[in-house]
Amino acid sequence: MPEKDNWREKRDQILDTARLIVIKVGSAVLTSPEGVDANVVGRLADQISNLIDRGKQVILVSSGAVSAGTNYLQSLFSEHTMAEKQAAAAIGQSRLMHIYDGAFERYGKVTAQILLTRDDLRSRHRFLNARNTFYSLLNNNVIPIVNENDTVVVQELEFGENDFLASLILNLVQADLFINLTSAEGVFAQNPEENPAAEKIDCIHSIKDWDIESQCNGKTSAGSGGMHTKMLAGRRASQLGVPTLIVSGKETFVLEKVFSGLDLGTWILPDEKVVSQKKFWFAYNLDPVGSLFIDKGAVQALMFGGKSLLPAGVLDVRDEFQAGDLVRIKDHEGKQVGVGITRFSSRDMEKIKGKKSTQISSALGFSVESEEAIHRDEMLLDAVH
Repeated sequence: MPEKDNWREKRDQILDTARLIVIKVGSAVLTSPEGVDANVVGRLADQISNLIDRGKQVILVSSGAVSAGTNYLQSLFSEHTMAEKQAAAAIGQSRLMHIYDGAFERYGKVTAQILLTRDDLRSRHRFLNARNTFYSLLNNNVIPIVNENDTVVVQELEFGENDFLASLILNLVQADLFINLTSAEGVFAQNPEENPAAEKIDCIHSIKDWDIESQCNGKTSAGSGGMHTKMLAGRRASQLGVPTLIVSGKETFVLEKVFSGLDLGTWILPDEKVVSQKKFWFAYNLDPVGSLFIDKGAVQALMFGGKSLLPAGVLDVRDEFQAGDLVRIKDHEGKQVGVGITRFSSRDMEKIKGKKSTQISSALGFSVESEEAIHRDEMLLDAVH
């Protein structure tokens, strides 16, 4: 209990020492029925400029492009197909940035637009180039404003990808704090729309113990995410050792209030055991393309023994994949244990599953350099997808 009672002390220390902050703002905060609300953007620019003047660096991940372009398109299109949403994003991006440019210019701040997709960060070379770009902008006192490149993605518009993208940027730039500005006051014990008496949770000390899938559902009318995607982003942030604040962006001057120590929103404290940047990168920037089902002994060895996965523990192989691909690791009941980079193709794994290390070479018909199916250094347990 003493550990949980001092979360406010931890929060105050985080707010004081955090140098690089990623702030994500959702469509439900930025928009009204008429489109992007310039007054809301102006107040946000005011608060972020104040943080920068206090020595903080800020990266803003902003939704709102689709909303900014939708009103114009309503006079042209009658249906909201994917192509029309992407057309709205193409129109809205420039309008949204124009509003941001004007808002920050009042405070003598320069902004830069960065459009990303997950594909942009899958290549380590492009990943490092993106990191260098962010650092160059920040070191020259320019505020990066990031958005999912909605005009070229295929399915991401439907899944609250800016929440996911924000969590990837935390790893990209090695951020110190993640603030997610949403339309809700924070995380509630129950859905407040179903139970008006539901209480807000001030601090989540161990988000890894939460069943996010069952406890979070629903999405906002203006956005595509809802609390589910925000909690997933907070879970990923905690794995990196980055604390998260989920707080209402509709609260007047909310950032100023937060940094003055007021109890607003829900804090998600980071895990004690931090995931390496490399593990985080392959676990979330790559897409799993197959699955390995493993026995109870292998689950115990991975979860509690810190061991690599050996072919002897593999029960079944699903889907096709090549050596070097990211695959899901599941227990015998199908519950995901983690993800990892496989050292064998699905074809070879079929030949060696369940076999001892001494039997691998003879089963394959050639000698192997490594006997592990997945090495522990290339595996992330409890990955959140």
